[in-house]
Amino acid sequence: MNAPEPIRNAFTVDVEDYFQVSALAPYIARADWDGIECRVERNVERILALLDESGNRGTFFTLGWVAQRYPAMVKRIAAAGHEIASHGSAHLRATDQSPAEFLDDIARAKTLLEDITGVEVRGYRAPSFSIGHTNPWALDCVAQAGYRYSSSIYPVKHDHYGMPDAPRFPFASREGLIEVPVTTVNMGGRNLPAGGGGYFRLLPYAASRWLLRQVNQRDGRPAMFYCHPWEIDAGQPRVKGVDAKSRFRHYVNLERTEARLGRLMRDFRWGRMDEVFPEIARAT
Repeated sequence: MNAPEPIRNAFTVDVEDYFQVSALAPYIARADWDGIECRVERNVERILALLDESGNRGTFFTLGWVAQRYPAMVKRIAAAGHEIASHGSAHLRATDQSPAEFLDDIARAKTLLEDITGVEVRGYRAPSFSIGHTNPWALDCVAQAGYRYSSSIYPVKHDHYGMPDAPRFPFASREGLIEVPVTTVNMGGRNLPAGGGGYFRLLPYAASRWLLRQVNQRDGRPAMFYCHPWEIDAGQPRVKGVDAKSRFRHYVNLERTEARLGRLMRDFRWGRMDEVFPEIARAT
């Protein structure tokens, strides 16, 4: 008897530059963004190379600010067979906006990305996973803007985000809108982060691999992993004056991340959000 095909997981990238990270916002004025050298293009190309070499595909949640300045990069991502999704326009947390401001931000990003690619943008991810108990209206806005799915809720307890009691797997958050939470592993009644980001840089690679395999083998479900282009950029400028916690979270193990992503590409099968989760297809 042939062994079953391994589960294909969703590989996602939040396309933003290092100076746009929410944790660094107190130290970098938004008005200064246009005067800072962007490094996002070269880092996205390195991630595209990892995907191409391993025969995998992914979803790129692209910031409107970046897409407006690098439309050719967005077209390259789409031409390589990856899904373009939205990360909003200005990388503002949903919790820092009024409903009207938030709706305008995510609607403008959707229109811009669709104009660049000529393809419907179905997915949205809030900066810093900033949708939770305090702003359920944000999901109404996401549905109103015409998105088919969101990946904006992280079912963990964290000092900047999190909705620990949210479902761990895709669920209908609004009529016609599917929420795909960041992947966690439940142990002892507590959800442990397993979906990448800073935890992927902090933990030994073997720990991340074990957590993802728990989801595939114990739960029998696909996982969803996320990263940022700046996380493979050990040469990025160091922002001065950053507090110790934010400095550690942002810079820890940057020099190891690209090699770890290469191992991740080999150890698991990866696809686009709209390919991996049948719930998304049913919502369209």
